[in-house]
Amino acid sequence: MSRGAVGLIWAQTPDGVIGAAGGMPWRVPEDLAYFKTVTAGCPVIMGRRTWESLPERFRPLPGRVNVVVTRDAARTGELAEQGAVTASSLEKALETAQAHISDARSTIWIMGGGAVYAEAVEKDLAGMASVTVINERVDGDTYAPELDPRRWELIGSAQGAGNWDISETGTPYRFETYRRV
Repeated sequence: MSRGAVGLIWAQTPDGVIGAAGGMPWRVPEDLAYFKTVTAGCPVIMGRRTWESLPERFRPLPGRVNVVVTRDAARTGELAEQGAVTASSLEKALETAQAHISDARSTIWIMGGGAVYAEAVEKDLAGMASVTVINERVDGDTYAPELDPRRWELIGSAQGAGNWDISETGTPYRFETYRRV
């Protein structure tokens, strides 16, 4: 088995909001296109609520093995029928995802939700993070984990520090890449 890199991928506001009422509280099509490009062909790991927040027509996310973390054993059959591979813990999800890659250059992407991200950061399970910063102030109920600057360094911003691209919807955003040190 080849060992692939593990990355985190999310979009957040400057205040760290990543979700509200089971969805994203903004519309930035460029971020969705970026997510699709970055994760194409790679296993993705998500919690059950993140899976359920995806529109049915996108479940499973095409071109990717979709690993769903659920501690509810009664739901595994239903999730499997919908096209998910299930795992009872984040560690087991990573093992499962590793089994689905054949190239050590592949990346396994952890794509949410908040508790899954927090666990991955707390346990040092990922070596990189791809963060889209959405420059809006919105109310939310789900937050990104803090990437402690003593443990994570910003290694790239597609727009340069302090600069923003403007979405077709008028929302400022930028892509940032972090590496765990």
